[in-house]
Order: sequence, then C-alpha cells, then structure tokens
Amino acid sequence: MEDAIIQEFLNKNNIFAVVGASRDPKKYGHQIFKDLKEAGYRVYPLNPQAERILGEDCYRSLRELPQKPDIVDVVVPPKVTEKIVRECNSLGIKKIWLQPGSESKEIIEFCQKNNIQVVHSVCVMIERKKA
Repeated sequence: MEDAIIQEFLNKNNIFAVVGASRDPKKYGHQIFKDLKEAGYRVYPLNPQAERILGEDCYRSLRELPQKPDIVDVVVPPKVTEKIVRECNSLGIKKIWLQPGSESKEIIEFCQKNNIQVVHSVCVMIERKKA
C-alpha cells in the first residue's frame, strides 16, 4: 500500500463508517470502532444486530447513516464485503478500507474498475498508530 493513500484516508477530517462494528470488546469490529472514536474521528458503527455500541447509535446499512461517510472500513467476511462495496459504489462512496480477512481479489478488482480507492491487507489501527 502506498503511504500517501493511507495518509489521505487517515486525515482527521474524514468521516468513517465501520461495517461490522461489534458490541464484543474481543472482536476487531469493536476494537477498530473504539480506536477511531477515541482518536477523535467522526465514526459511525454499522451492525444490523446492535442498537448501540459504545454509547453511539448503530446503523443497519450505509443508507441509514445521517451523513455520507468519506471512508468505509469493512470488518466482515468477503461474502458480505462484496455487497457493501457494491452499496458504496451505488452511493458514490469512493474510499474503502478492507481490513485483513475482509478482502478478496474480486473485491479489489471491482474497486479498481469502479474508481474506488481501496486500502487493503493492512489494519487501520496499526496504520493510524504508525502515522
């Protein structure tokens, strides 16, 4: 991954949505949401099974969000990620961070073909702490 793209994604003015945010503190979806929130980002949790996470309203889909995020951080299996990436494309969201384990070759190719900037194979928490 190019450092310049990662730095652009990590700009503090970006609004994040974490797809796969979890109420379980042991899960990466919880840890990523908490890390971004504590770092001062505006971040929305998405999980159709939860009403609130860490005191924030949880959303079932990207369409429900009160504002369009700049970055969608995906922490779900590739099968679900495919649907999320297509939804991002239809909503005009052009920056996606695929957490390790959420990506596939097909998803990355879809992003490239649809002019969606994609960060993959690296964790947002680790990259944020390095920055």
